[in-house]
Amino acid sequence: MITVYGIKNCDSVKKAVRFLNEHGLSFTFIDFKSTPIETQKITQWSEKSDLALLLNTKGTTYRNLGLKALNLDEAQKVQWMGKNNLLIKRPVIEYNENVIIGFNLSHYEGIFLS
Repeated sequence: MITVYGIKNCDSVKKAVRFLNEHGLSFTFIDFKSTPIETQKITQWSEKSDLALLLNTKGTTYRNLGLKALNLDEAQKVQWMGKNNLLIKRPVIEYNENVIIGFNLSHYEGIFLS
């Protein structure tokens, strides 16, 4: 089972969805805006992936909130992502007990097509 988390108008999410559709891979899409992701789920993701990848420090939301100046620890980062899902790098894909963050074509080919 493949579950894709993100927002519909995100370019990286669009690329991931396009890749999955082009290769006939069925998936469930969960939009952060209509179904907010809770802290518990973010904690689960951070246990299976690198929290530094999961927190989108390059986005405008991160900059606008001034989070860099707060020097957050891991628990605080998870709390902030739970309060504001737009801080989560997109897409986040759950697949075979793995968590895949962002879009990388060669990485996707290795995971989904091998």
